Amino acid sequence: MKRFFIATGLGLALFGLSSLPAKADLKLCNNTTSSVSVAIGYKDKEGWASEGWWTAKPQGCISLLKGALIARYYYIFALDKEKGGSWGGQAKICIKDKIFTIRGLEHCADRGYQQQGFFEVDTGEKQDWTVSLSGDKPATPAAAPAADDKTGQAAPIPAPDANAPAAQGTDTQTN
Repeated sequence: MKRFFIATGLGLALFGLSSLPAKADLKLCNNTTSSVSVAIGYKDKEGWASEGWWTAKPQGCISLLKGALIARYYYIFALDKEKGGSWGGQAKICIKDKIFTIRGLEHCADRGYQQQGFFEVDTGEKQDWTVSLSGDKPATPAAAPAADDKTGQAAPIPAPDANAPAAQGTDTQTN
């Protein structure tokens, strides 16, 4: 009888674990040999926002945003802390040297911030997405590496449209 209760308890525990929702996040994997500082820009129901800084260790992954993604497009800027150089692009977004959360894209300098070029990440409206950084970057930012595919190939991108609506994610597949 004791074995029955143990087996039943284990079965219920396993059933409970299998019914947990899949973890959905916007993740960044640093496939370089240097630590990287990361900032993100996005549009939510309150408008445009930027946040920073996260540190991604060499050959490690971090979650930038936790939970199901609410937009199709996100914007990332990353700095190689050891060798110099950066991953950036043409989307002009406000940043600050210290940890920050900034609302809005306009008049960065007038509000005491710097304006930085971020690269666009197209999640395809999926609820979970991973961006991978790889390769050494030159000391000055060059072309924007597009992160909308898993190859990390560089491609020019447009600046974010300040009037674009925030897309809603509906797909739960992991990339």
